[in-house]
Amino acid sequence: MYVIKVKGIAKIPDYVQLRDDKFTLLAYFRVDRPDKSLDKLGLADQLPYIMEVVKDLPFGQIAKLDI
Repeated sequence: MYVIKVKGIAKIPDYVQLRDDKFTLLAYFRVDRPDKSLDKLGLADQLPYIMEVVKDLPFGQIAKLDI
C-alpha cells in the first residue's frame, strides 16, 4: 500500500491518498479527519502508524506502507 500527501490551496485542506500495489485509489481523506475512511477500509487499528508516516511525509511524495 502507498500513501501520498497532497497540499491544499487556499480554502482547500491538505489531503491524503491511500493506494494499493496497482496504484488504485483506496481512500482519500483530509489529514485532520482520517477516522471514517480508515475505518471503512478496516485499517482503523493502523491509524497511528499511517498518520505518523503522513506527518513526516513531504507533500507530493509517495511512501510505501508496510501493512
